[in-house]
Amino acid sequence: MYPISQFIRYVGTQDDTLDLFEGQYPVPDGISYNSYFVADTASAVIDSVDARRTGDWLAAIERNVEDTGCTPAYLIIQHVEPDHTGSVRHFIERYPDAKLVMTAKALAMLDNFFEDVDFSPRHIIVGDGDTLTLGRTTLRFITAPMVHWPEVMMTLSVADRVLFSADAFGTFSLSNTLDGWDDEARRYYSNIVGRFGASVQAVMKKLSPLEFDVVAPLHGPALRDNLAHYWQLYDKWSRYEPESRGVLIAYASIYGGTAEAARRLGALLEEKGAEVALIDLCRRHVSYAVALAFKYSHMALCSVTYDGDILPAMNDFLHHIERKNLCNRTVGLIQNGTWAPTAGRIMAAKLAQMKGMTVIEPTVTLRSRMHSSDLNSLKILADRLLES
Repeated sequence: MYPISQFIRYVGTQDDTLDLFEGQYPVPDGISYNSYFVADTASAVIDSVDARRTGDWLAAIERNVEDTGCTPAYLIIQHVEPDHTGSVRHFIERYPDAKLVMTAKALAMLDNFFEDVDFSPRHIIVGDGDTLTLGRTTLRFITAPMVHWPEVMMTLSVADRVLFSADAFGTFSLSNTLDGWDDEARRYYSNIVGRFGASVQAVMKKLSPLEFDVVAPLHGPALRDNLAHYWQLYDKWSRYEPESRGVLIAYASIYGGTAEAARRLGALLEEKGAEVALIDLCRRHVSYAVALAFKYSHMALCSVTYDGDILPAMNDFLHHIERKNLCNRTVGLIQNGTWAPTAGRIMAAKLAQMKGMTVIEPTVTLRSRMHSSDLNSLKILADRLLES
């Protein structure tokens, strides 16, 4: 429990035993479910937590009730995903007089996650720009549809200058560290929110004239220093603009021949001063590759031919970046095949389904492994990636 401001305290929980967030994203250090207690004449709790941590959350709220003498009058529900509403039933059993504040879409969706709970007598529906006065504190609600669900809203504590940003500005991390924020926030954004860049841009326009010194998301640490840095990254990601002029080399290899070509290409590019990131799609979770694709301006995709197609790991990567609406990248291709290499053609066809993807020539073709005769084609590909 730590203060966000003089009147706002953290009552979220840490989950360091979860292996996969949303059943698919590795969280090696765990993840937090953030919740905030606003102490005032009428106090409010901002968001609930996953059912995995109900007991810890209720205990944290009760400590604040005892410390401040303020019993929660409101629970603000910004987002109804179960990791943020899993403990709502227990909250209303503990605090039966509390009102639930949410958007109309949130109320319509909340019933989906509960059986035999009637929320209608206790809800307050709010819309964009509506306010709720707790005493000295005024909460202003900012709807944020499709960031990343349709019912989402953010909440601004006007006097405290704290923006509760829902899933925006969140990370795959616990709440007590900023270490590695850029990388884990990028991975969180690109994989969870990435498809909805236009919606993020629309909300950022609404937030721009507002004044706040702290951004308090639903996952990861609260942000209070150098907010311009985090804002600029979110602006780039949601515009699908690369952060860095550099090359992501993503490869899918069976016996090592394609991997060797990827490493040789990386070495050629680095010798000429390019920033390079290599990732083995068969051994590294696809979420890390998606994040790097958002980061860099260029990609080199290297796949062996398999069953007349591309290796499943490469297919999975291309599927993910297409679904996340990645666009406007320059891409080089390396294909491998012992008797009928087709991976290059298939990768190019999948890239053609995405907006603004420029495939440069030549496609480097290997026959089972790297040979000295392939080096010239590899050098030409490196030069053209650099020239572009």
